[in-house]
Amino acid sequence: MVDVSGKVETSREAVAEATVVMNTTTWSLVAAGEVAKGDVLAAARLAGIMGAKRTPDLIPLCHPLLLSQVDLTFDARPSGRGRTALRILAVARCSGQTGVEMEAMTAAAVAALTVYDMCKAADRWMNIREVRLLEKSGGKSGSVRRPGTRA
Repeated sequence: MVDVSGKVETSREAVAEATVVMNTTTWSLVAAGEVAKGDVLAAARLAGIMGAKRTPDLIPLCHPLLLSQVDLTFDARPSGRGRTALRILAVARCSGQTGVEMEAMTAAAVAALTVYDMCKAADRWMNIREVRLLEKSGGKSGSVRRPGTRA
């Protein structure tokens, strides 16, 4: 584990995304609240928050952080050929000596996996793609943003 004891405590934020591509009919079930397992987006939001909080249990050598906020939002758009792309945006914040990038990416990934799990009976061939960091702020490197992306 990296020694962060000499680092200054600063306000940290990270934004990550994941995309779940599904049949448009599957998205219609999600949007109408008609998926047999229940409210997909509410479950995915809760799972993402829980995933962020458990990141050090999942990622070896990841520092446990006292998260001050984890938030997830969802945006569905047509992606062609009868498919819908559900973009999951996760934001993690804390005040600490190391960043929250892994927590934001874990939140996005766990939320995407939850969507898949809840919808797999309707659409076995969904895709999860582009789990990635979009931006981060705080610490020695300050604010950085992935070129060509929107948060």
